[in-house]
Amino acid sequence: MHGPVSIAWLLVALCALTGAYCLLRMRSGVEEQRRAAGGEALMGFGMAAMAVPAAVFTPPSWAWPVYAAVFGAAALRALWAARGARHHLHHLVGSAAMVYMAVAMAASPPAAHHGHGGTGVPLLTGALLLYFTGYVLLSGARLVPAPASAGVGVGGPAHWGDRPELARACRLSMGIGMVAMLLAM
Repeated sequence: MHGPVSIAWLLVALCALTGAYCLLRMRSGVEEQRRAAGGEALMGFGMAAMAVPAAVFTPPSWAWPVYAAVFGAAALRALWAARGARHHLHHLVGSAAMVYMAVAMAASPPAAHHGHGGTGVPLLTGALLLYFTGYVLLSGARLVPAPASAGVGVGGPAHWGDRPELARACRLSMGIGMVAMLLAM
């Protein structure tokens, strides 16, 4: 992505650390959490690679179609998984957003990556920004501690990879990263 180099490196670090944490979450004892963590790790590392400042590294022209193919396959997998659980729809939107950004980056010359030619925000970019901004606000609100209920703590503490608040924080950070990447397009 293009924009201030220091912000780009912070985005790379945020996404890479989130991807690494999601890899660790794949060790969960719960099958559904392992699957979700795998998709989220792919998203985190893909976002980190895409966010590397253009002043440092400009990917070769073949990299953008590879990004589009990988995230297109991830979108198809999320679409298939969404038949049974609707939370996979968010993975579908995230993967589709990555395909959209890869195609947009492939279609524009390197000098034009900083903006869209002064014509304003394209409709799809705006829609994705609205979606991810709403997702970030909702995810942040879900992280606000709730009063302890009588059933909390029954059965002992959860394994760190199975803690829902850590998974939510992971998803929140990737949502913030997606908003930053869409704004930098």
